[in-house]
Amino acid sequence: MTQTMLQLLQSKTIVDCDTMDVEVPKVMGPFVDCTSNQAIAYMELIKPKHKSLIQDSVSKAKELNATFGEIPETELAVEIAMIKLQLAIVPYITGYVHVQTNPKYSHVKDKTIANAIRITKLFKSLDPDFDTTRVCIKIPSTFAGLQACGILESVHNITTLATTLFVIEQAALAGEVGAHYIAPYVNELRVHFDPTFTDTHKAQRLCLEAQRYYEKYGYKTQVLPASLTSTEEIMELAGVHHITISPGLLKHLAEKKAEDNNTMSIFEKAPDGFEVAGKMSFANDEEGYMRAFEKAIGGEAVRKLDDAIRIFSEMQDKFEALMV
Repeated sequence: MTQTMLQLLQSKTIVDCDTMDVEVPKVMGPFVDCTSNQAIAYMELIKPKHKSLIQDSVSKAKELNATFGEIPETELAVEIAMIKLQLAIVPYITGYVHVQTNPKYSHVKDKTIANAIRITKLFKSLDPDFDTTRVCIKIPSTFAGLQACGILESVHNITTLATTLFVIEQAALAGEVGAHYIAPYVNELRVHFDPTFTDTHKAQRLCLEAQRYYEKYGYKTQVLPASLTSTEEIMELAGVHHITISPGLLKHLAEKKAEDNNTMSIFEKAPDGFEVAGKMSFANDEEGYMRAFEKAIGGEAVRKLDDAIRIFSEMQDKFEALMV
């Protein structure tokens, strides 16, 4: 049987699906993790077939309001809807299902921690038989968010992924606090919402640098690139720990022959001048971290992160508007 490009990739890297459409892992799997965010969940839930799931989520939020009443019912309904979608996917993957915290809490550590704990409890409330160790909580990579990752991992035994990550300073802090994954955004989030926009500072090299950084300094954190826009970008990262891929790109990879791949992975041949950064320590140095982060790629890291949080917050608002 002729090997596909997807199979070639899976021989080098753990492949995850970036979707909340159960048909993707059901038909195209097996995959390991299933990643998601508010935008992916919203685009799935506006499909007519999910009208009853929305209604059920709103009803369940009213029922659970006494238990989880610290937030508005519409916000609780959003979390319930995301969890329902992921519970449907659980039988078709072997690893974690990912749910992202409310992006509006991105700069507030305590609210992010409470949100993550609530999401984990909601999984159990909706399915008492579900093993909540299969939940991974996605948290935007602000200083507060990365601190929250550390507390959730070390104190609450909740698996975390530091998302919307653009520079090595974020990756270094994520490794230091013990996040299970980082998700470098190969393309900033805006490329998926503005067809006229092109990211001129893609993050393939960062994926390699972060993985080598973790290997050199003994961190457990794994690199899971996201926000990819082409099969060439994907194959350039063959050899990274994990990679999460949208349904359309998974289909393209499954349709292409492995022998037709002409893309050299940077994990097989590092770019000229590549070297691993010196060890950084920011866990107890917010001021030092912010100085370094604000300088990274000429201030572009700040803009990219702020823009991603803004887009996700807008999607959170649109999502909550469904839950009435």
